[in-house]
Formats: sequence, structure tokens, C-alpha cells
Amino acid sequence: MSAFGRRGGVGSNGGRQFGVAQPMKGPAPAAPRSPGQDAEGGSQFPPIESLPTEEEAPAAASRGGGGDAMARLADRQAQSGDQANSRNNEGFEASIHRIKEQVLPRLLERVDPEAAATLSKDELAEEFRPIIGEVLAELKINLNRREQFALEKVLVDELLGLGPLEELLNDPDISDIMVNGPDQTFVEKKGKLEIASIQFRDEEHLLQIAQRIVNKVGRRVDQTTPLADARLQDGSRVNVIIPPLSLRGTALSIRKFSEKPITVDMMRTFGSMSEKMATVLKIAGASRMNVIISGGTGSGKTTMLNALSKLIDPGERVITIEDAAELRLQQPHWLPLETRPPNLEGQGAITIRDLVINALRMRPDRIILGEIRGSECFDLLAAMNTGHDGSMATLHSNSPRECLARMENMVMMSDIKVPKEAISRQIADSVDLIVQVKRLRDGSRRCTNITEVIGMEGDVIVTQELFKFEYLDETPDGKILGEFRCMGLRPYTLEKAKMFGFDQPYLEACL
Repeated sequence: MSAFGRRGGVGSNGGRQFGVAQPMKGPAPAAPRSPGQDAEGGSQFPPIESLPTEEEAPAAASRGGGGDAMARLADRQAQSGDQANSRNNEGFEASIHRIKEQVLPRLLERVDPEAAATLSKDELAEEFRPIIGEVLAELKINLNRREQFALEKVLVDELLGLGPLEELLNDPDISDIMVNGPDQTFVEKKGKLEIASIQFRDEEHLLQIAQRIVNKVGRRVDQTTPLADARLQDGSRVNVIIPPLSLRGTALSIRKFSEKPITVDMMRTFGSMSEKMATVLKIAGASRMNVIISGGTGSGKTTMLNALSKLIDPGERVITIEDAAELRLQQPHWLPLETRPPNLEGQGAITIRDLVINALRMRPDRIILGEIRGSECFDLLAAMNTGHDGSMATLHSNSPRECLARMENMVMMSDIKVPKEAISRQIADSVDLIVQVKRLRDGSRRCTNITEVIGMEGDVIVTQELFKFEYLDETPDGKILGEFRCMGLRPYTLEKAKMFGFDQPYLEACL
């Protein structure tokens, strides 16, 4: 192929993991004392003067009780800095990356980048194979078949993919990727943070990959716009922030989503909710109840929203509105909309509120917002109350009561001049259920509350809790134990469920 001109030459962590909260509990009352143990057995929080020094920490750990808990804290403090700066560069992958650094410059001399960009990964690998052989012969490097295939993959990822990020994106166990500059990358596996072994060549290499990601969705990141939200081809959400705002170099935050869509039944199987809670959420989605999903960052709000959307009738027209499109609905009549940032002159921005107002003219049955952040809250409430039942949205808050307060505040902070009492009444009339999700400190994600919005009593919004997750205990390895409690109350939204024929199962699930 003419694009690949050839030049004459030779030939033709087993360490402690971050984010894991260890239980801090005293010994069981009947536990026998060790020979050197004090008769009182220690307390969970001993007086300041009795805290062990760094040298005494191992001995305190052997005594159990408060000494054990405080020794763990001292151990965490001593090891956290070391692990944050440690790097696992040994092994097969590291050796392949070292060879790649030698081969890549010589390979680029023999390749036309524009022509290479028109080929698929498989075609490019086929074209590369003989050229890589030439370069390896020049460098006098001998590789076996496995090493050569691995080298080809790394080089193709570098030229057409996302470089070192490709191996992390292909790992199904990884749910989050956090790049803190070219020298440090963390990943989240099964709810726990750990450092990854990948490394970028330099800041320029990392910035080039970040620009490749945002350019594919028609956005940009540079000195004039150092912040950008984007998405990958599979729908994974990406946030980019570059210097001078980021002091350690370009920072990437990638939120991956499961290739297999997660359903409400799968969440019940995972232990995220009880069977009765799953039944209530299914009926809420099918009965066109207005649902707000509340939770903190990384708690699983979008996953819950995707799961609830599967209960929507296939005959309904659904419009989703997001900053960076990440919802993946399975309905046949689904139209996703995405906001647009301003151009270099600061003009042409299309906000979520603009899209909500426009969506009302598009004959939607349901409007789903990826996240409520500001004045668009008022327009969504108006839509919920004017014939668009079954609309859903997510919102950042720590409890159902805070969720309602945040919605009031967002409307009041906008340019809409409406009395607080009117805003509260609008919320009470529009929202049916608040689903609270939370990421617990052991990495698990649970649906902690399902709360019904009943109405107004004076100037206060009245709510009723249908289900609640109660913390009970922790296992020795830090896993949180708890139970999902049904409050046994008759739901006020029973009338809506009755209109769709779900009143009997809905009532049985709540009682």
C-alpha cells in the first residue's frame, strides 16, 4: 500500500486498597485475654496519652479493642503515601511497553498518518506486521509470537485508539478510570480504588489522547476551554480538565458502563434492593409515576434511571436530555438530545433548559433528564404537571428531604420570580416518588430509601417513607450488613397504579 512507504534497512498489587473502610469494633465480651493484655481489655477510643506510638502500633494491634482500630489507622497513614506513588512496572506488559517506545518513532517514519487513519484496526495491524519486523531487525530485538502480537496491538491502539487507556477500557471489571496526569492512573474495581500499571509517555501524549476523545463528539479542549465533557463510542462518560486548571497535568475521569444493560431484577440479585422494592420500582416505571432519583457522585443514579426506563411502554415517545449523552434506553421510540457549549466567541450555547422547553413542542410522552442542575428544574416540574406523566430525572443529594430542598433552591436561584410556597406546591403536585441510592463505604451500591411525596401541609412538603435500608453490622473484612425494611404503609400513589391495573401487587408489596 502506497501509504506505507518503506525505507531501506536491515531485512525487508497485593498492597492495601484505597477506599476500603475497615471496621472499628472492640472485642467480643467473652473473648479470652492474651497473656500481656490489660484486665480492662482496652476501649474503642482510649485517652490521648495512651495512644500507641508508631513503634508500639504492632503491639497495640495484637491487644485488640481500640488499639487494633487505632493501629489500623496508623498503618493506613504510613502506607497510603507509599502506595499512591508506587508503580508496578515489572512483568510482560511493562516489557512490551518498553519495546513500543523504541519501535514507535521508527514506525512513524515509514507510515503516512492520514492514510493510516482511514483503515480499521485489523487492516492497520495487517499492514504493520512486516514493517514492525523490519524495525525489530534494525533494533536487533527478537520477540516470540505472543510478544509480537502484543506489540502490534499496543502500536495500533497508540495510533488509532486511546493508547494505554485501551487495556483499561477492555477490562470488564473496571468501572471508573481516573488519570491524574501522565504518571498516575487509578481505577475502580468492584467498588475499590487501586493504582493501575499504565503510564503515558509525557503530558503531550496524554493531552493528544484527551483531544482525540473530545474531538470525536464535536467538542474541544485547549487553553481557551480547559474543561470539557464528552463520551466514548460505547456511551461511557468522560470529563477532561487540562492545565493551568489542573496542576498535575491533564486529568481524565472516565465512567464506564456495563456492556450488558443492568435491569431492576439484576439489582435485586446483586443485593442492591429487596424483592418488594424491585416490585414497587417496576410498577412505578410502568404506571407513569414521576420519579426523581437522588444520590451522591458514583452512587448509581444513571444506572438506576436506565433500569427504570426499561419498564416504559414501547409505544410511548421518550425524549432524553443530557449534557453528555450517556443514557442507553432500549425503547424503539427514543430520541436523545444533547446540550452544546458556547463557541470561541462565547455564542451559540444550548442549555438543558433550552432543550426542555423545545422538547415540550416535540409531542413527548415522557421527558427524561440526565441530571437536574439549575433553572431547568422548573420547566421539568411544569412538564410533569401538564400531561407528561412518567417523566424522570436524577439529582445530587444525600437524602429524600434534601432532594426536595435542592429542587426548591434551584428554582429560586433562577430568574423565575415565584414565591417559595408556590414552588413547594408545584414540587408536591408533580413528584410522586423519590428513589435514594447510595454508595456505601465498602464499595457496594444500595437503594437506601423509596419515599412518596404526599402533598402540602401548611408550607411544608409532606413525605411518606415506603422502604428503608437499615445498617446492622460489618463483617471482619469491612463488608456492610443491613436489611431492607418495609414500613407497612398504604401508598398514596395507589390510585395511579390502579389506572394501569397494578393496584393489588403494588399494595401487597408495600404492606
